[in-house]
Amino acid sequence: MDVQALWELMREAAPVMLRGAGYTVLFALAAMLGGLLIGFPVAVMRILPYRVLRWPASVYVSLMRGTPLLVQMFVIYYGLPSVGIEFTPVTAGILALSLNSGAFLSESLRGAIAAVSKGQWAASYSLGLGYWLTLYHVVLPQALRIAVPAMSNTLISLIKDTSLVSVITMTELMLSTKEVIATTFRPLPLYLAAAVIYWILSLLFEALQRRAEQRLNRAHH
Repeated sequence: MDVQALWELMREAAPVMLRGAGYTVLFALAAMLGGLLIGFPVAVMRILPYRVLRWPASVYVSLMRGTPLLVQMFVIYYGLPSVGIEFTPVTAGILALSLNSGAFLSESLRGAIAAVSKGQWAASYSLGLGYWLTLYHVVLPQALRIAVPAMSNTLISLIKDTSLVSVITMTELMLSTKEVIATTFRPLPLYLAAAVIYWILSLLFEALQRRAEQRLNRAHH
């Protein structure tokens, strides 16, 4: 394929692929929010001194981290309808990504909470603060700063993991690329273009991560 033909192919494919990239970012952000809403309470449950709460949280984390995301998507989208629970492709995709990322985010948050000095807890107790007030006002603000790099890595992973939702006919960058390939029959340059788009998105979020770390560290110092 000569340069002129390649340019024409990219110009033809750009609107569809960029629209798919936009959906990819939206789905990743939605799944990140869902993962945080799941991961935060799970992380807290795992550090509580009550086995009845720690056990189900530990099982959830082990299950989500120990099984492939693709299998989880198949169970939610293709398996649950057999017991009367049915989701649209978008809902199923975001739910699967949220449940999966929630397990990893809970571990990041749990590790960050554990990294806060025990002296912080002791000092807060000496001032009359209870467990929950200490956790909310003293420990969590420090833990979130510690957890930023790990949480940012999860978001970058979500950008790439959204490519898996194409198997349940959810429109994002990979499915958009396949649609263009089906009409142009030029898989190599289009798959390479999709890879470059994923890379650029990852670089953008890496830059945002560094900026967030700098601001949080400046505020901490």
